[in-house]
Amino acid sequence: MKKTKGIHHISAIVGHPQENIDFYTRVLGLRLVKRTVNLDDPGTYHFYFGDEKGTPGTIITFFPWPNAKYKGRIGGGQVGVTSYVIPFGAMRFWENRLKEFFIPYKKSARFGEQYLQFVDPHGLHLELVERNEGKRNEWSVDGITSEVAIKGFGGALLLSTDPERTSEMLYKVLGLDFVGEDEDYIRFRSLDDLGNIIDIKKDPVPQGRMGVGTVHHIAWRADEQMDQAQWKKLIESDGYQVTDVKDRNYFHSVYFREPGEILFEIATDVPGFLIDEPCDHLGEELKLPPQFKHLRGKIEAGLLPIEVPVAIKND
Repeated sequence: MKKTKGIHHISAIVGHPQENIDFYTRVLGLRLVKRTVNLDDPGTYHFYFGDEKGTPGTIITFFPWPNAKYKGRIGGGQVGVTSYVIPFGAMRFWENRLKEFFIPYKKSARFGEQYLQFVDPHGLHLELVERNEGKRNEWSVDGITSEVAIKGFGGALLLSTDPERTSEMLYKVLGLDFVGEDEDYIRFRSLDDLGNIIDIKKDPVPQGRMGVGTVHHIAWRADEQMDQAQWKKLIESDGYQVTDVKDRNYFHSVYFREPGEILFEIATDVPGFLIDEPCDHLGEELKLPPQFKHLRGKIEAGLLPIEVPVAIKND
């Protein structure tokens, strides 16, 4: 049976781009590994944040909509909570850090694990969980050392309009292993050490509304294009409508909507984020794909200016 390694990336819609950058770099200590534009709307930024190299399983991406008139509504057909994994013993540090930045939080528990839950400036729901899995992140900002730094995704909590069929899809098509269930959630696990724990709320959730403060889609990993082609054929054979392959410059993608209305993507691990910038200078310049390079002046003039904080790599 074919099995996905887990989450490749999660993409969300947010508000002002500077607020987005400040929160994910200055507060959470992630690295801005790429700043580019939305390939379907080059007048909109597309930011990628992750570990030092932008490893699959660590990448969260954002489309900032600073002029949006309405916020989205988190609900069925979306990732409800994005989970990040931190080293054991780091929870107290993160409680203190959230207090330092006046970010309210609460504690909760699922499947015997303790979670620290909070909301980003634009309404996205996030949580931290301590696990041994995943290598330590050597990228830090403002005193966030590798002993406490976010490693990458712990996973995601999915809100489905049809949880039973979403669960069946994860298990029978994507090959996630069933872990267990409690009163409120069903848990699945994929192969990799990061982005590997998927919880589904057992009760159907009314459909959400896409907009600022909501996740647009969740992407699953494929090794490369041949592996992706196999996934496409497999998913189509199960009756799903899958898009043609889209060249996203740093990976190739196909998309489909699962039975609970969540937009799924299968994204390749290659070529990655080092194809147009060396590792030491990731995220420093606005990168445009070939089809937009002749429009650089016009595109840059239409984008809000941003300031990227200097990050420090641990020795």
